[in-house]
Amino acid sequence: MQAEATLNHSCSHLLAAAIKRLYPKVKFAIGPAIENGFYYDFEFSQPVSEADFGKIEKTMGKIKQQACPFERKVVSLAEAKKLFANQPYKLEILKELKGKISVYQTGDFVDLCKGPHVVDTAKIGAFKLLSIAGAYWRGSEQNKMLTRLYGICFPTAKELAEFLRQRAEAAKRDHRKIGQELELFSFHPEAPGDVFWHPKGYLIMQQLFEYWRELHRREGYQEVRTPEILTRQVWNQSGHTDFFMEKIYRVLTPGAKQWDMAIKPMNCDGGILIYQSKLHSYREFPLRLGELGVVHRFESGGEIHGLLRLREFTQDDAHIFCTPAQVKSELKKVIALCFEFYDTFGLKLDHLELSTRPAQSIGATAIWEKAEGIMRQVLQENQLPHQVNEGEGAFYGPKFDFHLRDSLGRTWQCATIQLDFAQPENFDLEYVTAKGTRERPVLIHRVIYGSVERFLGILIEQYAGAFPVWLAPVQAKIIPITDQHLGYGRQVYQKLVDAGLRTELDDRRDTTAAKIRAAELQKIPYLLVVGDREIANGHVNVRTRGKKVLGEMTTAAFLTRIKADLAQKRQI
Repeated sequence: MQAEATLNHSCSHLLAAAIKRLYPKVKFAIGPAIENGFYYDFEFSQPVSEADFGKIEKTMGKIKQQACPFERKVVSLAEAKKLFANQPYKLEILKELKGKISVYQTGDFVDLCKGPHVVDTAKIGAFKLLSIAGAYWRGSEQNKMLTRLYGICFPTAKELAEFLRQRAEAAKRDHRKIGQELELFSFHPEAPGDVFWHPKGYLIMQQLFEYWRELHRREGYQEVRTPEILTRQVWNQSGHTDFFMEKIYRVLTPGAKQWDMAIKPMNCDGGILIYQSKLHSYREFPLRLGELGVVHRFESGGEIHGLLRLREFTQDDAHIFCTPAQVKSELKKVIALCFEFYDTFGLKLDHLELSTRPAQSIGATAIWEKAEGIMRQVLQENQLPHQVNEGEGAFYGPKFDFHLRDSLGRTWQCATIQLDFAQPENFDLEYVTAKGTRERPVLIHRVIYGSVERFLGILIEQYAGAFPVWLAPVQAKIIPITDQHLGYGRQVYQKLVDAGLRTELDDRRDTTAAKIRAAELQKIPYLLVVGDREIANGHVNVRTRGKKVLGEMTTAAFLTRIKADLAQKRQI
């Protein structure tokens, strides 16, 4: 990973060097390596677009061939200020630095940088500029909008070609595009960052909800619902106003002089208040409370991305209150449940992270050490390889983060399991032990889908819109060849509807080929064509999505087949 980051960061400097040659008046901001490539932010004195990528890449290629070394120099702060006298963004960064300053020179381009870099530009490999976007300086809408150029770099041209192939396939699978084509949802400027669910899309959401409920009932969870607006006091007590304030929608109620309530960004405070409503006994533990709770978080316009980053979304939360002796077994059960969910959807674990105490947090050091120790034991006992993500835990406890791999090899962070000793102390939670004494419960926070809307966005791209039968908004479509076959088509349609299948009848006056093509575009799993022969035999002619013809069969035989698909939640 470090080698990839070094390569991409070096390529960001190569890009900046090329930009300097082409646009001498440009102002440079920052150019880090990121998860998939790199970017560099510039302030141009003239418009730049993707149409300019060809000449930029050509100039990058020339500098690469010159094998310009990446030369590191250490200069004083005063020298650095002279060096970047005409670069306002570099000067702003220098205000935060002290002592000696590290800079790198590549040809006639010099940048503030700690490194490391490859030896020279010839070692950079194969690169490609990918996209262009606007980006506020330092992410603040109060600052100037800069131009951000994204790119990617690989050691070999073969690796770059494979990446570009996958990227093209991912573009075809873009959930926003497919969602519009399949009439699943829409977005409107009247509710920026929120989704409007159409009937077919909300039907899929309901299937995800019902599957969640089915498995959670089996595992002994009780479903609850908590209010979406809570008083300022509870968010103060939990620490969210200290650690999550920039994401919270605040409410000024009539007559109040300052905001006195907030729309919940998390479900946990509501779950804690339910627990507080009575004194609990150890006999009730583990007490598993699940909630499909709607939460709101303010995301900047640049962060919003279809279903993958919304301002309003549904979290499949659960809060498990248990004794200290039950913690490890509960964590193991949640992990097993996560794997069961993801196996159903064909998503595989790419890697698991243990995220530890952040700099800004609540709770005593000893409690954090205990919690992290327990989580390490669980990973060891379950023989789960993992990475440690230092300082990235929740402000009240360490957590497991599941990163999943989809059919294109991309990774997505979904499940989070957080171990919390701090909030029970914070809210003075208690339970009665077997000895009649009172002790603190331990609280496990967890989501499996994460944001259900985001998870559906992932699934749309995982399946390219071709959902398994149980999730498909329309599971079967009846296609009469002519109007003379409509009557029989309606009989078949009714049998399927009576059997509980989501079925449509195409009664348009159009050719059979056109009807089949339309159904294929809607990615309907089963198409049932009926004509003279099918009527004479009392059959339906079945074909699956993807033009595979199964041939004639009775309606009863088809129902047996599709019910097996549903029971096994399988992809056809």
